[in-house]
Amino acid sequence: MGFVGKTLLGGVLAGTLVSSVMASDDDVFGWVENATIEPWGIMVKAKLDSGALTSSLDARDIETFEKDGEDWVRFRLKLEDQESGEEFSDRLERPLYREQTVRGAGGRDERPVVLMEVCMGDTIYEEQFSLRDREEMLYPLLLGRRTISHLGLLDVRNTFLQEPQCGDDAKVVHHDPEDNQS
Repeated sequence: MGFVGKTLLGGVLAGTLVSSVMASDDDVFGWVENATIEPWGIMVKAKLDSGALTSSLDARDIETFEKDGEDWVRFRLKLEDQESGEEFSDRLERPLYREQTVRGAGGRDERPVVLMEVCMGDTIYEEQFSLRDREEMLYPLLLGRRTISHLGLLDVRNTFLQEPQCGDDAKVVHHDPEDNQS
């Protein structure tokens, strides 16, 4: 068998193998999905971005402070609920999980990272979120590879394959402290 024949056979076998190990439709997410920020149940559009490692959430008036000898972050969420159209604006305080240095065309930027919960499909995920003003962005929530790796498969050809359905009996996946790569 020549090179072309082997290549074609290899491609067919690889395609068969991939389709046989593919997750069920329940485990496939599009590159844009609706998600809810928990525990408030605020539905927002989320961009699933495999180019980003850490997820990012739109936050305003971000300030760090000390509470009981620990570093904390105070910030304001200003989100429009995709379902009701109502604006959710609330000041929150969370323990500072870590600082993230982001390097870009504009130079270096330090961002606080906190643990928060997001509902994707029928599961609530406790994940790391860097806080930044995303007002000028199309999506107030960006889910990076850390979060995507817990979800299932990412189908970059489609959007809105899953609806958040997290009730009182939803499965909760807690943050893995070992998953703390930079």
